[in-house]
Amino acid sequence: MNQVESVVAQIQGLSSSVSDVSALQNYLKQVDEVLHAESTRLMPFLDQLDPSKHSLGYLYFLEACTSAPVPVTNEQASVLALTIARFICSCAAEQIRLAPEKFIAVCKSFKDQVLLLGAPLCGVAPMLTAIRKLQFSTEHLTTLHPEFLLLCLLAKSYKTGLSILEDSIFEVDQPRDIFLYCYYGGMICIGHKCFQKALELLHNVVTAPMSTINAIAVEAYKKYILVSLIHNGQFSTSLPKYASSTAQRNLKNLCQPYVELANCYINGKITELEVYVQANRDKFESDSNLGLVKQVVSSMYKQNIQRLTQTYLTLSLQDIANTVQLNSPKEAEMHVLQMIQDGEIYATINQKDGMVRFLEDPEQYKTCQMIERIDSSIQRIMSLSKKLTAMDELMSCDPLYLTKAGRERQRFDFDDFDSVPQKFNV
Repeated sequence: MNQVESVVAQIQGLSSSVSDVSALQNYLKQVDEVLHAESTRLMPFLDQLDPSKHSLGYLYFLEACTSAPVPVTNEQASVLALTIARFICSCAAEQIRLAPEKFIAVCKSFKDQVLLLGAPLCGVAPMLTAIRKLQFSTEHLTTLHPEFLLLCLLAKSYKTGLSILEDSIFEVDQPRDIFLYCYYGGMICIGHKCFQKALELLHNVVTAPMSTINAIAVEAYKKYILVSLIHNGQFSTSLPKYASSTAQRNLKNLCQPYVELANCYINGKITELEVYVQANRDKFESDSNLGLVKQVVSSMYKQNIQRLTQTYLTLSLQDIANTVQLNSPKEAEMHVLQMIQDGEIYATINQKDGMVRFLEDPEQYKTCQMIERIDSSIQRIMSLSKKLTAMDELMSCDPLYLTKAGRERQRFDFDDFDSVPQKFNV
């Protein structure tokens, strides 16, 4: 019996109980180098293992196989992708969590294989299953979250991506994960026209702690500017105080064409905005943001129509077309109808005389649905408050935090200074 066959026998004999699996884990760590040395001929041995019963051992074999050079043919990539997908779906969560780094490596290899095959959609469901098996709770952000969202983006499966973005995240494995998770998540929300959620996610990227500027934050800031204009009709170049000093100093300078676009937008002149977009078309296209920029231009018509609702009670379609710089009353009518349908304005159109009457918001905030919505928001805020209190208490007892806080206090001991400055005698 050669060494690999011996390992297979050990896996088959030590996978029945928790104590056996623990012993198997220690054994597999010792023979890991042997498996990697034999990586090119391990695939046939997988047929002797049951992925649902021998999950830990199967994982070690798969990880060793995927550490070898990437398959060069579509047939090889297809075989490996199918093997990994079946393993992900049938493996035991409690076993793969004993070797999370290896499980993550195998799942990343799976993503590479489906992309090599040009079939990102085939990877979406298995990767979602992998996340749920790796997570201890839905509040845990794993390294696989960004990989899953990337597959959803490439497959244009935005609705599936949104399902995981609804989870509240309180625990993160790696700082880089939160950058990519929020960036890809923001792009998925943009694709699904969920601009408010997209703004929230992109804002998290821009304001996240960072010691040096990174490409993810720069790209997120560009999209943050564009989505702010589309959704809110305005943009503030000043970041909140809790954003890092690195972001405060660098982001605006690195995204100057987008900041200037926002300035043109705020002026409210559609012709100036169109001229600026045309002059910088190549830049926006190279950033893959031209589609969003076109939506920004289109949204200016909506913003200008909304401004009219604050000034007039009634207005003709011809006057709206002239004021907003549309080509005809018919085009103005189409914009107004779309805004009414989207709930952006409240108005009626008299087809006979071509007059638009702007109305107040009919919502009285006393329906059962609205009360349930408000109650749901209150419950969510209360839950978040409890979570923050618990996290604050946990941090206040953390030895590393207390040590750092103690060092900072020695440098800046504010007890040595009066809280109210005294007058100086001249």
